[in-house]
Amino acid sequence: MAQIAGTERGAAAGTRDAGRAAGPPRARRARRPKKETGQEPGLVHRRWWTPYLFLLPGLALVVLFSLWPFVNTVILSLTDAQILRGGGFVGFDNYVRALQDDTFWLALVNSVVYTVVVVPCLVFLPLALAVLVQKKIPGIGFFRSAFYTPVIASAVVVGLMWQWILRSDGLVNTVFQKLSLISEPVPFLTDSTMLLVSAMIVTVWKGLGYYMVFYLAALGNVPTSLYEAAAIDGAGPVRRFFSITVPTVKPMMLLVGTLSAISALRVFTEIYILGGESGGPGGDSRTLPFLIRQVGLGFAGETGYAAAISILLFLLTLVFSVLGHRLSKGDEN
Repeated sequence: MAQIAGTERGAAAGTRDAGRAAGPPRARRARRPKKETGQEPGLVHRRWWTPYLFLLPGLALVVLFSLWPFVNTVILSLTDAQILRGGGFVGFDNYVRALQDDTFWLALVNSVVYTVVVVPCLVFLPLALAVLVQKKIPGIGFFRSAFYTPVIASAVVVGLMWQWILRSDGLVNTVFQKLSLISEPVPFLTDSTMLLVSAMIVTVWKGLGYYMVFYLAALGNVPTSLYEAAAIDGAGPVRRFFSITVPTVKPMMLLVGTLSAISALRVFTEIYILGGESGGPGGDSRTLPFLIRQVGLGFAGETGYAAAISILLFLLTLVFSVLGHRLSKGDEN
């Protein structure tokens, strides 16, 4: 055993001597740390403008069909152009002419009155309708679909239907006369004021279901615990509606008010279908979009003047939009 141990110690000593003779081992080359590029492995660095290539088709459509027509309308409003000939630059003469035109002021008043009457109806009536159809009772889905049906119907079809209902020998006058409620037909379509009121009824009837969907989405976010706590405190349905429902959906009410105001300022189909091409008796029920069509179309159409009225309508719409935005911002604050 002693001989074997001696042999092992000799071998170890020989190995150390051989290592000393061979010299120190070669140091490995230190690897340089990789630069951090902030990218995940496998991603290739792209140019900064690459994402904008994906936006280019959409931006081109916006510029072609929205921005350029608006700019062209502004330019056209500064000329005396007509349908069959180009016009020269006349500055703000078309705007001065509009402000001095009694027909323009009549159409402006009709548009503003139309908006002032229609907007409150389309803010509160769809809310009440949404509260009613929100209840989970058998068959409520049928009523939701029925209330939404006018929305998907064509505006021309709706106008013709209401024309048949409201004309002198229509459904309403016939029923009223049969019940001896009236002796003479009510001039729904032959009186300028009644024609405007009839068009308002058509607009409200067609928009009820549309804005009802807005309120249904808003009411779905109201916690039921609030209603339960109010009921425990003894609050009735009316008190819960005004104390919980209305404050909770107030942002949606402001949105509906803004959208309905913009839509009311653009009303045309209802007036055209119910009142004809003249815009009612003597044209006294014309709105601004109706006046724009009358002025701009035809062989003697004054496109420059019509463009100026269009810009004035745009400014009026912008006022209502900014007002709605300010009200919503104030509510958030």
